Amino acid sequence: MERITSVNNPKIKAYTSLVSSAKNRRDSGLFVLEGLRLCSDVLRSGRTVKEVYFTSEIYESNKAEIDEIVSVSEQCFEISDNVAEKMSDTKTAQGIFAVVASENKGCDIDPSGKYVLLENIQDPANLGAISRTAEAFGIDGIVVSGGCDVCSPKALRASMGALLRIPVIETDNVTKTIESAKNAGMKTYASTPKSDAASLTEVDFGGGVIVVVGNEANGVTAGTMECCEKCITIKMTGRAESLNAAAAASVIMWEMVKPSYERR
Repeated sequence: MERITSVNNPKIKAYTSLVSSAKNRRDSGLFVLEGLRLCSDVLRSGRTVKEVYFTSEIYESNKAEIDEIVSVSEQCFEISDNVAEKMSDTKTAQGIFAVVASENKGCDIDPSGKYVLLENIQDPANLGAISRTAEAFGIDGIVVSGGCDVCSPKALRASMGALLRIPVIETDNVTKTIESAKNAGMKTYASTPKSDAASLTEVDFGGGVIVVVGNEANGVTAGTMECCEKCITIKMTGRAESLNAAAAASVIMWEMVKPSYERR
């Protein structure tokens, strides 16, 4: 196993370019993970681990877990502490990193399932938080159109690995996706802060459903609202006019799945 001690090593430069550039991630078909939790989560994602890097210190304290990651990785490298600091995208380097192929295998919308469609969500922390809540509530998947990179290190960290575990469907045509869902018999709703929209608590979430959550500043686009069969809103009695995108999505997803919890 090769040991890397120079921050100028071509492998390290390639890794850091994937950390900083969504374009490089798209062009290469690769993304990166940092930390033992995320690097272990990728084992259950069906994705190909191309490279794994780790310090001797983290290996000594986590041999079994790291050996499992190494066993499926195409290449592995031991790195010095200064190299780990260079590779890290966090305040304190976590000592283990992976380069992973970004293919998303077999993700299709199930007409009987419940999905949240994220239109132009810009903040990776919101994307990560929404995916984490979606996994916790048993949402069948998230559909992503535009906005921040699904493979952003910040989004992956905020998701606590949920973006590696739940189905993520990317689309560049929201209207076509919604029309296909409607043709398959799914209910399609667009969320909005407008008070004249249907109250979230009075909407029928039975059967297959897609709810669109829009951009943090501008909300769901007009074209998408027109395409959906109904606009829905979270009625609020407090002084706030709207909720953060992640908070709004969480409330919506809970209402989507609440009947199944009440039957337990």
